[in-house]
Amino acid sequence: MIRLGTTVLSLLSLATANERNYPPTWEGLDARPIPPWYDRAKFGIIIHWGVYSVPSFGSESFWLYWKSDEQKQAKYEEFMNKYPDGFTYQEFAKDFTAKLFEPKHWAELFAKAGAKYVVLTSKHHDGYALWPSSYSWNSMDIGPHRDLVGELAEEVRARNLTFGLFYTLSEWFHPLYQADKTANFTTQAFIEAKIAPERKELVLRYEPEVFFSDGSGDADYTYWKSTEFLAWLYNDSPVKDTVVVNDRWGTDMACNHGGYFMCIDRYNPAVLLEHKWENVMTIEKQSWGYRREATLSDYLTIQELITQLVTTVSCGGNVLLNVGPTKDGTIDPIFEERLMQLGQWLEVNGEAIYATIPWIHQNDSGISGVWYTEKDDAVYAIALHWTEVLALASPRKLFRASTNVTLLGNEDAGNLPWTVTDSSVKITLPAKATVKSEWAWVLKIVSTPTSSCTHPETHLRMLVTAALLWTVLSYY
Repeated sequence: MIRLGTTVLSLLSLATANERNYPPTWEGLDARPIPPWYDRAKFGIIIHWGVYSVPSFGSESFWLYWKSDEQKQAKYEEFMNKYPDGFTYQEFAKDFTAKLFEPKHWAELFAKAGAKYVVLTSKHHDGYALWPSSYSWNSMDIGPHRDLVGELAEEVRARNLTFGLFYTLSEWFHPLYQADKTANFTTQAFIEAKIAPERKELVLRYEPEVFFSDGSGDADYTYWKSTEFLAWLYNDSPVKDTVVVNDRWGTDMACNHGGYFMCIDRYNPAVLLEHKWENVMTIEKQSWGYRREATLSDYLTIQELITQLVTTVSCGGNVLLNVGPTKDGTIDPIFEERLMQLGQWLEVNGEAIYATIPWIHQNDSGISGVWYTEKDDAVYAIALHWTEVLALASPRKLFRASTNVTLLGNEDAGNLPWTVTDSSVKITLPAKATVKSEWAWVLKIVSTPTSSCTHPETHLRMLVTAALLWTVLSYY
């Protein structure tokens, strides 16, 4: 059931990626294939943590809303009435202590959640850096007096997870940025003095294999020197063969140019896209940073999170799920509970998520709440609602005498009984009390050919794959 084109393209990408030199043009840069590790991973964690975690009120954009958003300003000014007159946002930094931050605990939690990569906000739009940057006020100089990026990178990689970094290009109130903005970005003082050298410093020091760019929407990509940076990243940086990037590199770049597409926050089109994409989303609905005033209804349920994961992966995307820690460096129990529940579900059903590809149908026309993935010789039907007899229309033609259907987590119970009707195949599930999975259930459908001659494409696929593997091995 693997599509031959997917196998061929993946192997060709492996064989040729290291031979290419990518020029600083979108045509050249967009020709770079997405490194295979990223598509296999499917699920990652992003962390929004910084000075805004001290007031932990309203939004991670606290400073911007307090000082320059007329519609939102009033509630932030009311919040600040408890502080002395003249109190500045920068004064919050001394209380960003991270005194309870244990990077080992974070990394273990993310691994148990089933995440395959972790992306830390290295610098947000307030300009505060979580490493000893040579160009920003930072966590070594004020606050915890620690290299938070370095500490977490070490622990994440120790658990065989991929480490990446979020880095914002714009900074709301930096005087050089304000000057460039006033000049309609015809000057580049902010880029030349700060952003260009700082983002290279970040890559050279920590070698992130995800570079999540943000905050580029005010200006064209030429102002941000985006193509020059990406050409260096792809051709000469220490992560040139493995790094993945998003699409936030300037005005109108989102969903058009870059690496994988994010388009907008919480993007989930629920249809198959031609280009690799990612759904970057939050557990807490209102904010990316920790928010003390959040109530239980502000958090997505585990059912809602699994639905996002399943629908995203079925349509070829990855999920990057946000966690907002406290100023002390702890992860609130409700975040931890959701992550552990995801890990519990993925421990049973991860076979239908990791390293899969979209099937010819993404969801089922015969019943709502069933989505599909594919891997090797199996099609996976993921049911978001429990029913004793599951009627599936889309995979009906897969079923023949040799077809086996099992429920992930309950393989010991053997093959499930099924019958084919004119419009669907009806599969009888085991008693729910005996089922190990919760929240969503995965049927693994395997149709073994009765004879190798039945499917000549199998022979063609094997021959082409062998030839390509020989090419790859010969190259290395």
